[in-house]
This record gives sequence, structure tokens and C-alpha cells, in this order.
Amino acid sequence: MTVEEYLDFEERSTTRHEYVDGEVFEMSGVTRRHNTISGNVYVRLRAAARGGPCRVHIAEVKLRAGRVIYYPDGMVACGPPPADERIEDAPSLVVEVLSPSTQSTDRREKLMVYKGIASVGGYLIIDQMQRRVDRHWKDINGEWRHDVILDDGAVPVSFESVSLTMTLDEIYEGVVFPTAEERLRLREEEAAYG
Repeated sequence: MTVEEYLDFEERSTTRHEYVDGEVFEMSGVTRRHNTISGNVYVRLRAAARGGPCRVHIAEVKLRAGRVIYYPDGMVACGPPPADERIEDAPSLVVEVLSPSTQSTDRREKLMVYKGIASVGGYLIIDQMQRRVDRHWKDINGEWRHDVILDDGAVPVSFESVSLTMTLDEIYEGVVFPTAEERLRLREEEAAYG
């Protein structure tokens, strides 16, 4: 399938799909926990971007990087908007909330793709099973760095001329973490997905 065929197909589809070099992958639904985390992050990013040149998106706007099209859980774009209203192609910050079925893709494939986009200065990978955020960012020399923020930590974020800090309390506000039994079931599902 070409990119144009995918965009036409996706416009008519009742479910969302991501596109990777000609192949189409159906996206699974999200949990309340996933949705709450995405919403919390969106609120903080939107408040920080208000009045400036940046656009903040949550889950429904596509990110296009060549022959790859994803639906990030969150995204900030600060340059001129592309002609196609459905797409951003030069984001400054990308956010993914982990799901058992997608976490290996988010941590490997998407990390590689996002690091390859010249405009991207940061990528946050937020765990929905525990208070943990993996932060990947470019330093002042353009080198990629990585750190892990746990428990009561805070996540420094910057885009355009905006710098903010999101505490894990803010990111996880209203989130009920899974019981031990649910975590075991989800680990089994994760193993099944490879």
C-alpha cells in the first residue's frame, strides 16, 4: 500500500491503523489508565504552549516520517504546519504511553524513528503500570541522552522556547495502578506479543 492509499483507507476506516513502509497495523484500544495519563500530559503541555507558536496534539493527529505514519499519544509541533490537516511532520516533542501490546515497538522501533526526525528534541515513554518515565532528549550539542524518572521524580521538558517540569504526581494524577493479579495477567499478555 502506498502512503496515499493508506491515507485514503484510513479516512474511511472505523478503526485507526499505523503505517510502516507499505504495511498497515491496526491499533488496539486503550485503557482508562492510558487515557488518563495521556490527558494529564496534554493538559500540562497545552498550558505551557498557550499563546505561543506551538501546536499540541493528543492521539488523533498522525506523525509522518517518510514512509512511516504513527499516531503518537501526544505531540508538540512548533514549525509551520503542513498543508495536510491530518498530519504533523516536524514535531518538537513526542509522547507515547506504554501498552503491553506496543511497548517493545515504542521502546525500539519508534525510538529509532523519532530520533531520526531532525526537529524532534525529546521523546517521553510513559509507563502505565508503574510510576516511570523514560526521557530521551537532545543535549545542546545535538547528542541524544536518556534518563529514567521514577516514583516522586519530575520530568524536565522543553520545546521551542518553552521549558517546563512535569512531576510524576501530575502525570499520574487520578491513575489507579493495577493489582498484582492484573499485572501478572498483563505480563502474560505481553509475553504472548513477544
